[in-house]
Amino acid sequence: MSAMRRDRVRNRQRLALPSETGRIRAVRRLELALSLALLCQFLLGMAVNLFVKVPADHPGAKPPEYFSGVAQSVAWALAHGGIWLALHAGLGLALVLTALAALLTATRSGSRAAVVSTTVGFLAVLGAGFNGGSFLNYGEDFSSMIMASLFAVALGSYVVGLWRIPTVAAPS
Repeated sequence: MSAMRRDRVRNRQRLALPSETGRIRAVRRLELALSLALLCQFLLGMAVNLFVKVPADHPGAKPPEYFSGVAQSVAWALAHGGIWLALHAGLGLALVLTALAALLTATRSGSRAAVVSTTVGFLAVLGAGFNGGSFLNYGEDFSSMIMASLFAVALGSYVVGLWRIPTVAAPS
């Protein structure tokens, strides 16, 4: 029997403590919510891509320092970027916070699969967000492509996490 198969069998057979059970369920709920929110974010991103023209001279555009430019650009997008861009930026910020909450919950769950999937997902969501900020700052299409690619990595990570994290059955 392969090591990976043994781990799966061991995970299914192991009885979790009640606190671990609750945390594992919480991680699975967060990963499902993140997967659905990422799909909404993708659709909002498509609307932005098709229907929004980001001006080249908004606050935060072409900044001398990247991070302050991102902060200014995102603030501008939320306040003055139009409905599609504001929703996309706002959901992006919510995704980063939710992905962080999932990662913190996973670290306390006792599930290695939960930690791995939420770590990869969080890093991909964070990277997608920074590339969204980079797109606002500099208007380069490759930033949009990287953002979309990291969306796919994050979604894949959370879906694999839902499949891989053991469902904890009540003791019989």
